Amino acid sequence: MQLTLQGIIPVPLREKVNNYQSGIWKSNLTLNKGEFVFIQAPSGTGKTTLIHILYGLRKDYQGDIKWNESSLVTAGNEVLANLRTTNISVIFQDMRLFPELTAWENIDIKRRLTNTISENQALEWLDRLGLKDKKNATANTMSYGEQQRVAIIRSLLQPFDWLLMDEPFSHLDHVNIAKAIALISEVVKQNGAGLILADLDENNYFPYTKTLML
Repeated sequence: MQLTLQGIIPVPLREKVNNYQSGIWKSNLTLNKGEFVFIQAPSGTGKTTLIHILYGLRKDYQGDIKWNESSLVTAGNEVLANLRTTNISVIFQDMRLFPELTAWENIDIKRRLTNTISENQALEWLDRLGLKDKKNATANTMSYGEQQRVAIIRSLLQPFDWLLMDEPFSHLDHVNIAKAIALISEVVKQNGAGLILADLDENNYFPYTKTLML
């Protein structure tokens, strides 16, 4: 699946964006499935705004974004729903777990809906990310790092051509970052997918094929 950005300018940041050079905003850019793209985004440049725009959650921008031939400017609910269930997955910065549900319930709801992996494999992923003992803890009692690992697992429980990530490891230590990277890399490779990671600081989490400054 190809991603095309054509002169995107977020309306709330229009005045600011027009005053500096960006590799994303105002640019014409084509990204192809299988690419690993790092977007370095200093504070205030619209990192989360970009992820939300790419996922079709915001339409307050000028320009156009296309996933293959589907323009997000004109995409209706059915098109967006199809993109989000078959082509695009996301790790939000704010995780967006169901706070009253357990770690396992947050994962198993998605697993049952998508039917991509078995229950045993999902449990294995929990164990790999150090969450075996937190299976029955409700999300609202878990640390931010624990919630972030649940959100990472949940994002991998569906088919996708692209994985969008907004500061996915911000609450994790080096050991847990390494575990999360290994799992993400494994599933992305299995899907033949690409990824877009937006973060504040330069990193070498993945073998990026493109690095862009927001």
